[in-house]
Amino acid sequence: MNLTTDVLAGKRLSLARLLTHIENGTPEGRAALDELFPHTGRAHLIGITGAPGTGKSSLVNQLARFYRQPVNGSAPRKVAVVAVDPSSPFTGGAVLGDRIRMRDLAGDPGVFIRSMASRGALGGIAIATAGVVQAFDAAGYEVILIETVGAGQAEVDIARLAHTTLVVEAPGLGDDIQAIKAGILEIADILVVNKADRPGVENTERALKNMLQLAHPTRRVFHHHGQVMTVKAPPAPQADGKLWIPPVLRTVATEGEGIASLTEQIARHGAFLRETGDWNRRERVRLQNELDTLLQAALVARWRATLPNGRYGEILERLVARELSPRQAVEALLAASSSRNP
Repeated sequence: MNLTTDVLAGKRLSLARLLTHIENGTPEGRAALDELFPHTGRAHLIGITGAPGTGKSSLVNQLARFYRQPVNGSAPRKVAVVAVDPSSPFTGGAVLGDRIRMRDLAGDPGVFIRSMASRGALGGIAIATAGVVQAFDAAGYEVILIETVGAGQAEVDIARLAHTTLVVEAPGLGDDIQAIKAGILEIADILVVNKADRPGVENTERALKNMLQLAHPTRRVFHHHGQVMTVKAPPAPQADGKLWIPPVLRTVATEGEGIASLTEQIARHGAFLRETGDWNRRERVRLQNELDTLLQAALVARWRATLPNGRYGEILERLVARELSPRQAVEALLAASSSRNP
């Protein structure tokens, strides 16, 4: 049996080997993904993002545990966790690793945890993450939790990959204004105030709800005879007349509080996406983003192969020496490529 057949058969060791091939960008990994792609498109991809210190890993742990519980007689769902960690400056590997994460999930055959190094990728999403997610999807994992490193304002890249995006905040971290600056609220499908047993949770929750009202106005304010009057106003509908307004939920992940309500909202959002057609639209955007990324990488590699030997290094040295600006360096490289391939 080959690697692809073993992965479809649910063999964990073969899946682990495939994930390594994907992360390393080997020909074997690319070939396996090509064969597995027709078997994808069934999993619910859930992104978890937010600033460091908000308790994202604890929240992911509790979500995975919840999904592994049978509900109303149904079988537990298979859960995959993709944890994108900061890269080690020495090895390029994930700093945290999956051995120190989610220890209470160890040994559960229905859970597969994979830590990945971001390797400098913007937005906290490793370049290979999309391939890893596809492999889990093809292997029959129904829920895929994608936790990002919390890189700050570039974190919005998670919305291009996930169907449902959770933005995690916590009291006392001063993230409220940062969320506005980063545009993080624009990508939130569900807002989670974790560590809700801490002082200041009301202020954090109020600030988030106020910001949501600015983004999704449901009330109009006007003056009448010198007094402020507030009336309900219908939100701007989508083309089909429906609008999803992100709920704000409290959780205490370390104690498991609020997890049931959170998973209920995740399920509601998934149902909303399917009812309105947004599921297919998000799939299209996700695949288009992956296509554009791969196309860009392939075109750059093909173009660099047309340059005369050593020319790229020469231009780079002139750029480092400040003899050329970055724009002039690009023009010089393009001219060198054109002269060799008229």
